[in-house]
Amino acid sequence: MGNLLKKFPIKMVGIFALIGVILMFFVSHDDFLYTQPIMQIQKVEELSKAKEVDTFQNVDHSYVQKLSGVITNGKHKGEHITLNNTYTDSKAMDKKYKVGQKAFVVLHGQGESTIRDAKRDTPVVFLIYLAIALMFIFLKMAGITAIGSIIINTILFMVALYFDGFNNGSNVLWIFSILAVLFSAVTLWLVIGLNRQMFVTLGSTVACTFLSILISLIVFRFTHEKGIFYESMQYVTQPPRPLFLAETIIGSLGAVMDESTDIISSLFALKMERPDVSRKQLFLSGRNIGKSIMGPLINVLFFIFMGETLSMTLLFLKNGNSWGYSFSMNMSLGMVQSLISGIGIVLAVPVASGLTSFFAEKRRK
Repeated sequence: MGNLLKKFPIKMVGIFALIGVILMFFVSHDDFLYTQPIMQIQKVEELSKAKEVDTFQNVDHSYVQKLSGVITNGKHKGEHITLNNTYTDSKAMDKKYKVGQKAFVVLHGQGESTIRDAKRDTPVVFLIYLAIALMFIFLKMAGITAIGSIIINTILFMVALYFDGFNNGSNVLWIFSILAVLFSAVTLWLVIGLNRQMFVTLGSTVACTFLSILISLIVFRFTHEKGIFYESMQYVTQPPRPLFLAETIIGSLGAVMDESTDIISSLFALKMERPDVSRKQLFLSGRNIGKSIMGPLINVLFFIFMGETLSMTLLFLKNGNSWGYSFSMNMSLGMVQSLISGIGIVLAVPVASGLTSFFAEKRRK
């Protein structure tokens, strides 16, 4: 117990805690940074309550509350305003406000104003800072490289979105295919380093990801894409099919990279400890490692894709739609993406094992 306390970075935790307190205090008083008026709620009154029932016998309750507060920024700073806010039990498109909260408002003049949305920067900044602090404290250099890869990948993603908008979605598949290669290269370079293991992992990740897409395209060709409802991709203003494939590439890339990294790093470590191990033994060891992690990865991807569509599926069912129609319009594309990603995960086992057994160097004494 004493050794654990000695190893625990108490000083670093204290420094990050102090910085966190200062940061949270600043963010909670940063209203002057915003151009849109912000209201701090000082008083809340419940005015009315009404029961609502739709044609499918879904019951909800609507409430009207009177909010009183003061403007905390801009040229209207210090002015007291009063406005009404309507919210429901479901809170799907609205929100209940409490005393002490801050919210963005729209001032229409002549004492008229409406509430727009809550000010959420404090909890968002807190969560981001907590994640960064934990990475620094427990992962140290690995945490720094992970944060660096996230920042660089975010910038690359924004650049890809800009080019996609600039080309009106005409080259979306090429743009995000290149982005997938850049994602892999940057992440592996920062996490593993510029060495043989990094290039083997990169080759396995890129090859398995695009092989899974190629296999899916061949299957689409022979099945004429029956059962794939691209019309369920809502709010899409560009051709949905290439956008769907781009989503699938980016979505499955992480799982394939994770599996390839685990297999290849384990095999390289085995080669360093046992230089005399044969290529066949390396391949068989990689296959055994892959079999143990393949199942959980496929299930994780399935849960992610299905979880994203759960709310809309429930909404369809609550509005009288059949199970088949609700599944087709909400979960069918997620299921297809899960299957394509599963193909990439399965391919990663022999590909990563084969590449490592071929390119792993013998340890030189």
